[in-house]
Amino acid sequence: MKIHEYQAKSLLKKYSVPVQDGVAINDMKYFNEAIDYLKSRGFENFVVKSQIHAGGRGKGKVYKKGGHHELVVEGGVKYMGANTEKARDYAEKLLGNILVTHQTGSQGKEVKTLFIAEGLDYSKEFYIGILLDRTVSKNVIMASVEGGMEIEKVAEESPEKIIKIWIDPATGLQSYQIRELAFGLGLEGKVYKNFITFMTNLYRAYEDMDATLLEINPLIVTDDERVIALDAKVTLDDNAMFRHKDYAELRDENEEDPLELEASKFNLNYIKLDGNVGCMVNGAGLAMGTMDLIKLAGGSPANFLDVGGTATPETVENGFRIILSDKHVKAILINIFGGIVRCDRVANGVIQAARNINVNVPIVVRLQGTNAEEAKKILDESGLNLISATTLEEVAAKVTEALTK
Repeated sequence: MKIHEYQAKSLLKKYSVPVQDGVAINDMKYFNEAIDYLKSRGFENFVVKSQIHAGGRGKGKVYKKGGHHELVVEGGVKYMGANTEKARDYAEKLLGNILVTHQTGSQGKEVKTLFIAEGLDYSKEFYIGILLDRTVSKNVIMASVEGGMEIEKVAEESPEKIIKIWIDPATGLQSYQIRELAFGLGLEGKVYKNFITFMTNLYRAYEDMDATLLEINPLIVTDDERVIALDAKVTLDDNAMFRHKDYAELRDENEEDPLELEASKFNLNYIKLDGNVGCMVNGAGLAMGTMDLIKLAGGSPANFLDVGGTATPETVENGFRIILSDKHVKAILINIFGGIVRCDRVANGVIQAARNINVNVPIVVRLQGTNAEEAKKILDESGLNLISATTLEEVAAKVTEALTK
C-alpha cells in the first residue's frame, strides 16, 4: 500500500527520524492555519508540495481539471520563500487540478491534498533507499551522492555512484555498515555523526513499519549540518495490516486504479495492464506463466487476475465483470489448475457467470487437474462462445485465432 509523503513523514517522526516539518491541507480555508503553525515554529520560508502517489512532482505540469488540457502552472512542488501571498496563489492553482508527471501517464492525478512545509537551506543532497532484494533474500540499503535525481536514471548513466549494503536478517544492520555508507557519501564531522543516528532510526522504522520500500530522495544536509529527510516515499506491506490496525486510515482510494479497488472488495488479486487479452488464473505463478503465453501467442495481457484457490461461480463472475470493464479487452483466457477445486465445478461456474453477465468476447478456457475431461465436455456442450483447450500450445493457438477474428 502506497502512502503520501506527509503520511510517511508522520510515521517516521515516531522513530525520531528528522523530517521536513509541515501541515497537510485539503481545503484552502486551512492555508492560513498551516502558515501560522510554521511561523510559530520559527520558520520563515515555505514550500508548497502536491500530494499524489507518483514521482517527478517537481518537474510535472498542472492542468485544469475538466478542461481541454489547459496548462495552469509548471511544477507540482515549489519553494516560495517568505512570500505567503505567492504561496497561496500557487496552492490555489494546484489544489483540485490535475498533475501530470512521467509516472502518472498523460491522464495525470488530481491533487486533493497539499503539504505546506518549512523551507530549508541546504548544502548537499543524497539518495537513500531501503527495500528487499529478492535475489538474495536480504534487505538492501542503496545510497548515492546524486540526490534529487531518479535512481533509475543514476543506475543507467552512473551506476558506480550507487552504494549498496546488504543486511543479513540474522544479525540486522550493523554499525560498521552504516559507517561504510557514510564514508561512501563523503561525510565527516558533525554531519557524519548525525547521519549515523539518522540511518539507525531509519532502518528501525523500515522494519517496524513492515515497509516494502522506504525511499528518501533527497536526504539533505542543512547549512547548520543537520541531516533531514526532505522527501519520503513509503510503501507498506498489505499482508502485515493485521499488525498495524491504524494503517487502514492511511489508504487513499482516490489514488488507486478503480478496477483494482473494485477487485479488492471481492478478494481478487487484480492489476490492470495495457493489453488486449483478459487473464483469469488461480495462483500467481500460473498467472505469470499465462501472461508470458499470451505474449508468445502474439497478444498482450490486459491484466493480472489471480482468483485464488477456490474459483467459485461468484469469483468467476466478479472476475468477468472486472475484466470486461476494460474496453481494450478483445478476448479472455481462463487457465485454472483444479487441485483444491474440481475442474467440472469451475466449468459450471464459468458457464453460469458467462450467462449472467452476457460476455460478448471469445473465451478460451483451459482446465487441468481433477475431473478435467468432464469439465471440457461441459464447456463444449454449453452452447456458449467458450473455446476449450487442453495443452498450453493449444491455448496459444486458440488465443491467437480469437484475436484475429
